[in-house]
Amino acid sequence: MVSRLNPYISFAGNAKEALEFYKSVFGGSLVMNSFADFGAPDGTEGIMHGMLEADNGFTLMASDTPPGMEHNPGTNITISLSGEDAAELRGYWDALGDGATVTVPLEKQMWGDEFGSLIDRFGIGWLVNISSPQG
Repeated sequence: MVSRLNPYISFAGNAKEALEFYKSVFGGSLVMNSFADFGAPDGTEGIMHGMLEADNGFTLMASDTPPGMEHNPGTNITISLSGEDAAELRGYWDALGDGATVTVPLEKQMWGDEFGSLIDRFGIGWLVNISSPQG
């Protein structure tokens, strides 16, 4: 089995909404299990584990922070998307920008690539870098 590294984001009660939003951005297959699905006591609500596997190979995992644990949204993760497919990456940028705060507009930078960053409506930071064609 191949090892892989992918982001795992913790939310404060809105993991289901966030994962459904990310599915609308990236497509793919989304599986979510609630705390109740794993036998948590009554009153424990939310997603214990969710995984989005997009058709392009992206994998994003997330959960709601369990009761009693501290949640610090957006301060412990930033997700980077990079590549040469400008249309695909601009599409992700536009979709993630719904309700987001743009911290750096997606535009040509001094190193030659197009780059932008934003904080999405769930408090998650995203970096998008569109590589210049090598020639």
